[in-house]
Amino acid sequence: MIFRGYFFFSTINPHNEMYNLIMKKILVIEDEPDIRELLEGYLIHEGYAVDTAEDGLNGIDLFSRGVYDLVILDILMPKIDGYGVCEYIRKHSDTPVMFLSALGDESSVVKGYDLLADDYVTKPFSMPIFLKKVNALIRRNSSAEDIQEKRYVYKDIVMIPDRMECTVKGEHIELTAREYDLLLTFIKHPGRVYTRGILLDLIWDHDSLVDERIVDSHIKNLRHKLGGEYIDTVRGKGYRVTDEDQA
Repeated sequence: MIFRGYFFFSTINPHNEMYNLIMKKILVIEDEPDIRELLEGYLIHEGYAVDTAEDGLNGIDLFSRGVYDLVILDILMPKIDGYGVCEYIRKHSDTPVMFLSALGDESSVVKGYDLLADDYVTKPFSMPIFLKKVNALIRRNSSAEDIQEKRYVYKDIVMIPDRMECTVKGEHIELTAREYDLLLTFIKHPGRVYTRGILLDLIWDHDSLVDERIVDSHIKNLRHKLGGEYIDTVRGKGYRVTDEDQA
């Protein structure tokens, strides 16, 4: 493929407007390998970190386990189409979403915006214009985050990570750093079941000196501080906070 030689020489451009910012991370969900690799190469050259997925289901899995500054997704994909992916993202996050699709008819574009996508680009497209749109969305989202502190709300719980604050029913709750990280992990993805092993990897960062019993101990302490509510045990699997649609 003519694109591959580009990737061997692709490096972060020190003259790029994004170079002096903290590296932003983009998730590209596209089932066409050539287009997926092309986008990945250009975005890396722009100075972004990039993850890719070849279908909607894999894309949702990556999104649920990572933190992204922008999601770029096709519409016509196997397993779950782009509209379904966008619905999932909007249900759980305000991460900017850009559709990149061959569907250029009015009804398809309108549906994309109705699902609260931030931009809709039709194929074929101009790469320079596409990159300008990406940079604009990243810049706009970064400015909004600077103005307003990130808050996570689940039922009566409000968490502000920048201040390590947590309130339950308006009352401040003192949590240890591990307890805070555990609760925040659950609240970011309501309904998702986390095994003890996954929680060890996420919160204790592969520490070989701890075992799964420490997870149970911290969950017990969290439940006590939260008043015994919110965190469910899924027998034989792990822990979660219930998605409100599952309640």
